[in-house]
Amino acid sequence: MLRDAKKRGTELGKLASLHMDHGQLVPDPIVVQIVGERLDRSDCQRGCLLDGFPRTIGQAKALDDYLHQQNKDLDLVLTLDVNQEELFRRLLDRSVKEGRVDDTPETIRKRMRIYQERTSPLLDYYQEKGILRNVDGMGTPAEVFTRIKAIVDGVGKDLRGD
Repeated sequence: MLRDAKKRGTELGKLASLHMDHGQLVPDPIVVQIVGERLDRSDCQRGCLLDGFPRTIGQAKALDDYLHQQNKDLDLVLTLDVNQEELFRRLLDRSVKEGRVDDTPETIRKRMRIYQERTSPLLDYYQEKGILRNVDGMGTPAEVFTRIKAIVDGVGKDLRGD
């Protein structure tokens, strides 16, 4: 959503870009506005998957507020467990494959520090809500997808009462 807003050149996208291009987290008010605009679109009315959001407790609480106003609930939060060396390697590979100028070794290291400081507290936040599930993120994309799908399918059955 952030990259789309940046690509479309929206005012929010331009503001987000100032932070993204320097490996910084985009401030919560900007992110929440961009996500809220996206969630209001018709294709999200029956549900959606958010990847990389929320990244802070502030964003999580803003998402909770938004969903509450829409009479909706967050059903599931997944966290992929990947060791730091593998994660670093994957991000460098992505940099080459996608030509992403914001994925330099220095920027990746900075993002990993920011994750530990600002994002990892979300694990406790969602664990307390009882909706956090851990996924082994090591292995091929197909293997990880199979693990994710099994969890999502299981939660879907629980919600439907199957």
